[in-house]
Amino acid sequence: MRTLLIMGTGGSGRTTLAAATALTAARSGTRTLLLGADPEDTLGAALGVATGPAPATVEPGLTAWRPDAARGFRDGLAALQDRAASALDLLGAARLDPEELTPLPGAGELALLRGLRDAALAEEHDLLVVDLPPAARALALLALPAELRRYLRRLLPAERQAARALRPVLGRLAGVPLPTEALYEHAARWDLELAAAEAVLTDRNIVVRLVAEPGPAGADAVRATALGLALRGLPVERLAANRVLPEDTPADGWLAGPVAQQRKTLEEWQGVHDVHPVPHLGRDPRGTDDLAALAVPGPGPDTAPVEWPVRDRLAEDGVLVWEIPLPGATRDGLDLVRRGDELAVAAGPFRRIVPLPSALRRCTVDGAALREGVLSVRFAPDPRLWPRVG
Repeated sequence: MRTLLIMGTGGSGRTTLAAATALTAARSGTRTLLLGADPEDTLGAALGVATGPAPATVEPGLTAWRPDAARGFRDGLAALQDRAASALDLLGAARLDPEELTPLPGAGELALLRGLRDAALAEEHDLLVVDLPPAARALALLALPAELRRYLRRLLPAERQAARALRPVLGRLAGVPLPTEALYEHAARWDLELAAAEAVLTDRNIVVRLVAEPGPAGADAVRATALGLALRGLPVERLAANRVLPEDTPADGWLAGPVAQQRKTLEEWQGVHDVHPVPHLGRDPRGTDDLAALAVPGPGPDTAPVEWPVRDRLAEDGVLVWEIPLPGATRDGLDLVRRGDELAVAAGPFRRIVPLPSALRRCTVDGAALREGVLSVRFAPDPRLWPRVG
């Protein structure tokens, strides 16, 4: 199944274009699921069909679904209380009833992740179109499974489970209770669920479509979002320039300035992205007829995945070079930190910790350079760890 993530800033028309994209794909014969996380039914407003916790058929081939964040939060906390029943009883804690639980901030994003994972595993559709939250929140959401798995591995390393038979003895010696086997079992289950979500978000069939209005604010948002996506290794399939005003707008009217501004931004974008202009209808699109009038294309041909290749320059320069494409990055906004077998890369406001390829783990960092949007990190073989030839 292909997955198309629709990303844009708030107010860019992201949800409308997600609905239009899904509609185009469905009418071309692709079994399409449109997934959203907005607590308000903005998807339903665009489609003209109410959407909610139960998947709704919009028309043949197109299904829309908004997972219920409140229900997911209540079910998750209830399950946690059941698993921790003995500890809660020991502490004399009173359980919370489902009726008194209110979802915490972020519950909607977590529900969307679970929905995305479940939809991918069900394999009932050929295409999954995801209306993500506004760009900044969406980028944090995309990083969440990998980051949480990393925290779990650090806090509860799997290798410590091998010593579970010694845990009671070690606890008496240390004078403090050590983590129980149940805790490790819970961590393993959480890791499995997170791994499933991470696998969906790192699949080679996943691409991103950016949505923005052409203009200074839209241009800034596209640059920042594209950099964050590059650091996540997610390819941009297309940039949908939304609400484009007609070129034949009278030159002496008040719209002449906005039209000129849009034209300048579109020219800049076309040198970097595959841009598809979406016309301004003069009204907010409502219903499938309006969505069809936008003529938003479905997913294009397969987009090449983002690669971070390691170049062998040992013969010429005595180094291996890890090339990380970061279009739009600046030298002032870059930071690199090596920690064991991981490399922390910061680009602007974004940060990612990635494991080093196996060959680079036996090397030391020898420097880095940013040229034409590609960060090249040089690694010199460590003589103590590198195999000797001859």
